[in-house]
Amino acid sequence: MTHVPPGWTALVLAGQRPGVDKLAASFGIESKALIPVAGELMLGRVLMALADTPEIGKIVVLAQNAPELLRHPDLAWAAAEPRITARVSGRTISGSVRDAVRDPAIGLPVLVTTADNVMLTPATIREFIAGAGTSDVSVAMVERARLEAAVGPNRRTWLTFKGGAYTGANLFALNAPAAKNALRFWERVEQDRKSVLRLASHFGPVLMARLLLRRMTVHEALAAAGAKLGASAAPVLLSDGRMGVDVDKPEDHALAERLLAARG
Repeated sequence: MTHVPPGWTALVLAGQRPGVDKLAASFGIESKALIPVAGELMLGRVLMALADTPEIGKIVVLAQNAPELLRHPDLAWAAAEPRITARVSGRTISGSVRDAVRDPAIGLPVLVTTADNVMLTPATIREFIAGAGTSDVSVAMVERARLEAAVGPNRRTWLTFKGGAYTGANLFALNAPAAKNALRFWERVEQDRKSVLRLASHFGPVLMARLLLRRMTVHEALAAAGAKLGASAAPVLLSDGRMGVDVDKPEDHALAERLLAARG
């Protein structure tokens, strides 16, 4: 019988979408996960935050070139850490996560994050896990006012609901087998992930109309979406506004370096 470490398994999405990553190319490297931010590789920062969180029993780096990433000299500590392993990803992000969850060596519960989630800290991870509760799927989000109070006005993908606008924090919890229903759906609509309008269109006209008219709070919207998928879903609203910052563009990189320098 395969032994699964106690606690949560963290999947770190560190792969590349098709084509050249412009940010990585601007640093003269191929893999975005290996871009340095404030003196540390992005992937290294995320792995360190997870490794320093007692609730995390196992960490899996998921990428097309995952074993190669962990051979980077600055990640020698991670390659030597028995809790950290590499897994080659498949054609899509959602499909790769679904395949990983099906692996008896991984199992549930699973926390999913990304290599560019450089503001991640053990305190935030613990806050998120505590907030995930009993939902099949939990999604970390940051309210716009909280983010702007922490970092100033910022261009993000804002999802607007009754009561406020929110951005994702690249942190998800898959708590129960029903979460696989959500992964199957996500694989079908992955290309629409940045547009609330296109995402809503996959849930039918009634839910779409209520979202467009802002008749639903973020909690109501995720609960309704989960009901359509056959999995309970809920947001976890994070207290650290900086968690709405990931590194996709040069201005994100500059902001992250400033925030990390201020945090020390």
